[in-house]
Amino acid sequence: MDQYTELQFLQSTASDLDVIFSFYDDAIAFQKTVFNKHWQGFDREMIEREISGGRQWKIIKNGRIACIFEVEFSDPLIWGAKDNDPAIYLHRIVSHSSFRGSNFVTHIIEWAHGFANVKAKKFIRMDTWGDNPNLIAYYVKAGFKHVGFRFPEKSPLLPKHYEGTELALFELPVNQDASWK
Repeated sequence: MDQYTELQFLQSTASDLDVIFSFYDDAIAFQKTVFNKHWQGFDREMIEREISGGRQWKIIKNGRIACIFEVEFSDPLIWGAKDNDPAIYLHRIVSHSSFRGSNFVTHIIEWAHGFANVKAKKFIRMDTWGDNPNLIAYYVKAGFKHVGFRFPEKSPLLPKHYEGTELALFELPVNQDASWK
């Protein structure tokens, strides 16, 4: 039995919208208990565009949505000139509280290698708050290389929590032998 037998990676649909926002609300409440920053909420139209563009994903475990995340194919406001590299960008990985600790980041990384291969990308990238040493260490332990810090410019295209915040940037070369399931 391989790792994907129990987990299904599916694109989110419009019918998942309320579930996605309940996950975000739960994540914000959790962030407030473990760090001095938290997400500021998300624009519903932005999430609807991500869903219709096939960029919002969900992980189904035991018949339930256990985790959600978003994939971008370009992220110039955060990555600047490095955005010219062929990469996918992972954002807003959120596990349902009853699945917290299930190590979905590792499963997403494994899935992302195959997904990135299909899309002819060479890197998997992420970002997080630059002053969160626990999360930085977690992503490095998961296999990402911490490649630097960046202050993104203020933009209406970015969620509010990016304003005035230094970000830690992470990159992982794509395993060219990985297949997408």
